[in-house]
Amino acid sequence: MRVIPESQLAAVLSGLPGRPRVVAGGNFATPARLLRILDGAVTEYRLFMLNAQGELPDRDGVALETPFVGAGMRGKSNLRYFPCRLSLVPLLLKETLPPDVVVVQTSMPAQGTVSLGVEVNILPAAIEAARARGGLVIAQLNPRMPYTHGDAVLALEDVDYAIESDDPLPEPARRPASAVSREIGERVARLVPERATLQMGIGAVPDAVLAALLDRRGLAIWSEMFSDGVLALDKAGALDPAVPVTASFAFGGAELYAWMDRNERVRMLRTEKTNDPGLIARRPRLVSINSALQVDLFAQANAGRVRGAIYSGFGGQTDFVVGALHSPGGHAIIALPSWHPRADVSTVIPRLAGPVTSFQHSYIVTEQGAAEIWGHDASGQAQQIIDRAAHPSARDGLRDEGRRLGFRLD
Repeated sequence: MRVIPESQLAAVLSGLPGRPRVVAGGNFATPARLLRILDGAVTEYRLFMLNAQGELPDRDGVALETPFVGAGMRGKSNLRYFPCRLSLVPLLLKETLPPDVVVVQTSMPAQGTVSLGVEVNILPAAIEAARARGGLVIAQLNPRMPYTHGDAVLALEDVDYAIESDDPLPEPARRPASAVSREIGERVARLVPERATLQMGIGAVPDAVLAALLDRRGLAIWSEMFSDGVLALDKAGALDPAVPVTASFAFGGAELYAWMDRNERVRMLRTEKTNDPGLIARRPRLVSINSALQVDLFAQANAGRVRGAIYSGFGGQTDFVVGALHSPGGHAIIALPSWHPRADVSTVIPRLAGPVTSFQHSYIVTEQGAAEIWGHDASGQAQQIIDRAAHPSARDGLRDEGRRLGFRLD
């Protein structure tokens, strides 16, 4: 690894041939300084990121690519969305979308290594794919990035060039839990067995579930991501100290990042491991807790599209639903409010109009109750969803539509 001035790095990047594909760290570990240098030096390129946040280059000559749309790419006219479950994105990069350049934000060097810190995810696979075709790996060294263990650790020889920065890591916006989220969290928590292993998706509802589990003991974490709620569990003594917290990326506040730094109890692994349904299934009592935008009477969940337009994507939901159902004593739970307050519509609808994110869950939970899905026939599932998950004002209409769809309903 050579640490060079930004002007020299710009000269290196300006010599890239053709229209390179650049893979950058996403979520809240984006190497923003590197992206600014890249955008000023390269006329045309393709930028591939997962759950991109903040302001990204948005001009002629830049094509945005992702299998999971974040706020930084959502609604952009130059976006190419690739439907793909998270566990298969590394294969996508190896076989179909090979990168020419990988830019990452890392910790400072220590004992011949740097760490990817809070964002491992698909980056090791991207680095390997770039290396296989003679591409570049460039690091933004930041003393504020925690040094985490596992697949986060990179040898210095795996990085071609680096620049130094001292920039605060972004933090997600703080939103107080609503009464509806707290009620859903309490209902989901009742379905979590003792000594469960937890996977949580992104959003207010999964956060509310963790807040409702502070009095438990012996819990473990095997998840694609985690946030401040896991630190709260650890402080409360709810986590089994003998079981490492295992995830692929994290975002939260400064206290969470400080807790992760050189913490031997935190293992940050590559996506192919955390999201492998076979490895997930080996975890006993794994409870997968994910959100959705809509569910229908066929017990299908839409977590990716709004009015037909892509909003996010599959992410890891499909991987963990399958893995949890095969886990001994595990459950796959979809949790969402029964009513969308801004759109003023029911989130439980007769039939999804667009692509399905996941299906065949254990429970669908709203603030109204918990609908049991697994083990019921199709009509029984629809009955459970109407009676226990749907908003009261939507139930009569759902029954009428359900009968028209062929369900035998009371």
